Amino acid sequence: MARIPLFNPELMTAEQERVYRAVVDGPRGTVVGPLRAALHRPELADCWQRFGAILRYGTSLPARLTELAIVVTARRWNSQLEWHIHADAAQRAGIGSAVLDAIRAGEAPRFADQEEADVYEFARQLQQSGNVQEEIYQRVMARWGNVGVVELGAVIGYYTLVSMTLNVHDIPLPDGVQAPLAPLAHVNAAHESLPTLAPAVAAEPASSDVAGAPGNR
Repeated sequence: MARIPLFNPELMTAEQERVYRAVVDGPRGTVVGPLRAALHRPELADCWQRFGAILRYGTSLPARLTELAIVVTARRWNSQLEWHIHADAAQRAGIGSAVLDAIRAGEAPRFADQEEADVYEFARQLQQSGNVQEEIYQRVMARWGNVGVVELGAVIGYYTLVSMTLNVHDIPLPDGVQAPLAPLAHVNAAHESLPTLAPAVAAEPASSDVAGAPGNR
């Protein structure tokens, strides 16, 4: 059960109803997750839903890379509902089930795709150290340009906010759904409840992998 009351559409104020309808009529199609709490402050919920729609549906990054960054974030913060929603979305977008299983278990995922390996490492490093090593930053920049690297950082930051909101308010999983994330045996010593994710395992990219990069778009 959530720590905070979750809204019944029939009992909303006019402003809450306006934001609710904007979400339902937008790309999400339904109000789930953190917006169920954010609707207590409709101005916040409105900005939130528009920002989130840009980052999930409107970036220059392929959907599979956006969803990969999101599931790494969900695993990092043990966000059960975020993982439940986005692991399915990541698989539909093209992330392999073996990669998702490894991330869920806190093991080193093996990537055949260097772009996926780089995005995984970018997300993992940023959330475990607060920064990204220069090599990974420059590889993402070379492939996706200024726009892409800014968008990727924003996706990770936004879904960290989502994870924390879901966790602090205990926004529940759908009825009948078991928690998908088990506690991990290895944890960050400074934050005993947070998993330390294993680095990616991937082949070195061929020189053609960064050819035709969009540059400083």
